[in-house]
Amino acid sequence: MNEEIIYGINPVKEALRGSRQLFELFVADGATDQRVEKLLKIAADKGVPVRRRKKPDLTRICASDHHQGVALRLEAFAYKELEDVLEQTTAPEGALLVVLDGIQDPHNLGALIRTAACAGAAAVVIPKDRAVGVTAAVEKVAAGACETIPVVQVVNVAATLERLKEQGFWIYGADEKSSTTIYQQKLLGKIAFVIGGEGEGIRPLVRKKCDVIFSIPLPGGVASLNASVAGGVALFEAVRQRLRQ
Repeated sequence: MNEEIIYGINPVKEALRGSRQLFELFVADGATDQRVEKLLKIAADKGVPVRRRKKPDLTRICASDHHQGVALRLEAFAYKELEDVLEQTTAPEGALLVVLDGIQDPHNLGALIRTAACAGAAAVVIPKDRAVGVTAAVEKVAAGACETIPVVQVVNVAATLERLKEQGFWIYGADEKSSTTIYQQKLLGKIAFVIGGEGEGIRPLVRKKCDVIFSIPLPGGVASLNASVAGGVALFEAVRQRLRQ
């Protein structure tokens, strides 16, 4: 069975509470604060073996020193199927999806997954090629959100947008050069936000599948927003509008 190591207090906590098979919990020698004690209790309740390790060993296991003294060996992350997400989406105000076109920075992907989960999105859709997937670093930045929101991996983003349109979704693509702003849109019903990759933005073929290309007004002196920030602005403008219904 494929397996992976994830690390950090929140990712480990959510994974321990999740549905993946758990193999062993690693805890740094001397790590005894309340957050670690809670993890140890959850592990004990689920029968997960606990191994104490020196911090340098834990850093080697995680290939990172940002582990906060804990790591978990567990079943590898499993992507969801788009059709399953569409079947299970029953939000009365309409489903909200995030489609990412070529995000390559794991910090951006992790932040976008976390933001989408906080906004109540039904799923995050990412391409299989030429983009970062869900890794331990992504799960660390997402702070456990990968366990709470489906992440769908697709072969063809443009074809996926066509499929969403068949299901009644309205597709909004982000591009700072557009003269149409996010605040001019009525973001109700079934919608999907498309956020492009760092630097290149949305690819031309994907852009053609969007119903609306919008920008976020930037009255300051910087020309563009970070991809994860742009996604957050769009998502929570949709949340704001939906809460006012």
